[in-house]
Amino acid sequence: MTGAAPLAPQRRALILDIVRREGAVRVTELVERLGVSNMTIRRDLEVLVRTGSVEKVHGGAVMASATTADEPAFETKSALESAAKAAVARAAAGLVQPGSVVALAGGTTVFAVAHLLREIPRLTVVTNSLPVAELLRPSVGAQADSAPTLLLTGGAPTKSASLVGPLADQAIRSLQVDLLIAGAHGVSERAGATTPNLAEAETNRALISSAGRVAVVADHSKWGVVGLSRFAALSEIDYFVSDDGLAPEARSVLEEHVGQVILGETEAA
Repeated sequence: MTGAAPLAPQRRALILDIVRREGAVRVTELVERLGVSNMTIRRDLEVLVRTGSVEKVHGGAVMASATTADEPAFETKSALESAAKAAVARAAAGLVQPGSVVALAGGTTVFAVAHLLREIPRLTVVTNSLPVAELLRPSVGAQADSAPTLLLTGGAPTKSASLVGPLADQAIRSLQVDLLIAGAHGVSERAGATTPNLAEAETNRALISSAGRVAVVADHSKWGVVGLSRFAALSEIDYFVSDDGLAPEARSVLEEHVGQVILGETEAA
């Protein structure tokens, strides 16, 4: 877009028109088309979300609906907000103590955390995530001796490569873990932490009931997104771990309801 950048009401009207015409739009595309900063676009989207005009999704916005029931594939989600996820992972890894028992739920942000846990000694890891299990599976050689002890739940795989269902839930409820690290499709003041998959929500609730402490890891783009099923109210979360792109309004809400808000610092590209 050439010329002076549009004023806030004009920008929001343009964003809404783009979403209506194209069905969805990415933040990076709006930055380029409207000639304003990433944070300005995100603030505009927050306003449009509050008015019910659009719905935030990972990295952008779509036309508003009551809830989100579509579950993206693991590979699709892996490419979104990679720098923010790395910041979240570094902050979340600091919660894990050597020799502890940690449960890792599904999702790409949790997968980013799992990469860092390979450096922490004497861990026992319980997971229903197939990618996490493959990542942490002991291999032949000297590194196998220092790899975490791995316990994989049973269950049926979702599109996001998480094992869910009665088999997973039964196995999880027989365990006690020190810390659960769980991702979320979306997080909001009203709905808490949500997922589009009903069975995954039930499995996440089983993980929460087995955990001494609960950490939800979610980059800033997840705030304001609402999935079909809630698995945790904000008051059930001991640690909410996000990145420094989280909007001040979201921080204020979270600080009122969760045990502790931890923000990882995003590294410059």
